[in-house]
Amino acid sequence: MAHAPDSSVDLKHYEVSAERGFLPEPDPEPALPAPLALWQELAAELPKRLAAQRLRTAVRTLPLFDLAALRSPAEERAAMRVLSFLGHAFVWEGGAPDPVLPRQLAQPWCVIARRLGRPPVLSYATYALDNWRRFDPYGPLRVENLAILQNFLGGQDEDWFILIHVEIEALAARALRAAPGARDAASRGDGAALTARLEEVAAALEAMLASLRRMPERCDPYVYFTRVRPFIHGWKNHPALPNGVVYEGVAELLAPQRLRGETGAQSTIVPALDALLGVAHAPDPLREYLDEMRGYMPPRHRAFLEHVEEGSCVRGAVRELRSARPELAEAYDACLRWLEAFRTLHLDYAAKYIDAQAGGGANPSDVGTGGTPFMKYLAKHRDETASHRLG
Repeated sequence: MAHAPDSSVDLKHYEVSAERGFLPEPDPEPALPAPLALWQELAAELPKRLAAQRLRTAVRTLPLFDLAALRSPAEERAAMRVLSFLGHAFVWEGGAPDPVLPRQLAQPWCVIARRLGRPPVLSYATYALDNWRRFDPYGPLRVENLAILQNFLGGQDEDWFILIHVEIEALAARALRAAPGARDAASRGDGAALTARLEEVAAALEAMLASLRRMPERCDPYVYFTRVRPFIHGWKNHPALPNGVVYEGVAELLAPQRLRGETGAQSTIVPALDALLGVAHAPDPLREYLDEMRGYMPPRHRAFLEHVEEGSCVRGAVRELRSARPELAEAYDACLRWLEAFRTLHLDYAAKYIDAQAGGGANPSDVGTGGTPFMKYLAKHRDETASHRLG
């Protein structure tokens, strides 16, 4: 069933779908054009080559390809996916990082990243948003109907970790399409309409939390930490790559680059909901890091977040209208309770999947894959969410 946003905001302008949120529409391009088939073939062999530590040799023998074969943004995103996985696999193969990306990878990766407005590194947009297909092309965007297009080592834990994020993105669509209408209702003081929109947001958050709760079903903390996590690290604030990574043959990147790794903090969902609900976070290292993560979001998604932030008046309207409409305050607080619960579960997973694991070297357990200490600040942001409840 198609859903239309209930305001004049053109979600498509921001590459936001009323049906699937920040997930691309149509579905991600599964394969590269024939002239770039060697990239695709090598990426398909990643699990076997990483197991045998035979990737770097193969990458160094690749020719430099003409990118004219890429004729659409969807094909460019597919190329970004393949090159990002190859790039991270090259750097982290065998647990002893190679700090120099050969020009066969570095040059096309940087060109395509520049076209897409993203850094040349594996980001959440590439790892999750652009990395899935449906078994039934007309079926729902739910984990049971989804498969991953690209892996590192492969296995159900890696697939499940990514697919849960994809499902959460799809479930967030209900909140995202309600957000513009909530702002409109707040600005005109329409308590009934605002209540209805906030109830939609709360229902979306409840469904997102239910999906996140399924993470342990097929993603084991130890397997995640030892097989999945090592390859999604970046090269900023990482003890094994203190100077970053050199992108060979890229004139504008002569110095080693320090870029963050893939992390759910690069998803636009939670920042957009914080902005809509007026949840403010006091300055701390995590807030600075989250602000930095906006640079890793697709540009149109970042613009949507900025649009929601501009003059958001939902919290103020709820406070003004709640005496006459107690159901409005309850709907607002329900959003915050679900958002707090979502953050609480994320904090619990951070403890079980990362902090409790013994790590070091190329896979430290005291920093996230984005390269920042996280535990106490995740708890702080959770508590700040709870502090905004009105009842």
